[in-house]
Amino acid sequence: MEKLMYRPVEAAQALGMGRTAVFALIKSGRLRSIKLGGARFITAEALRAFVRELEDEPATRAKAEVA
Repeated sequence: MEKLMYRPVEAAQALGMGRTAVFALIKSGRLRSIKLGGARFITAEALRAFVRELEDEPATRAKAEVA
């Protein structure tokens, strides 16, 4: 069974970036997270949504440049 929630360090490893970058993305609102007690988690769906958003960025920029 796939993990449903990741700690920030685990999310950073999955995304191939550092822990500080993950916290910056959370703070900016680009990566959704939840708090459970005193711990912060990023859901698997939030990670997928973030990656989809990254995949869509170049296409959005290219369309804006053409217009």
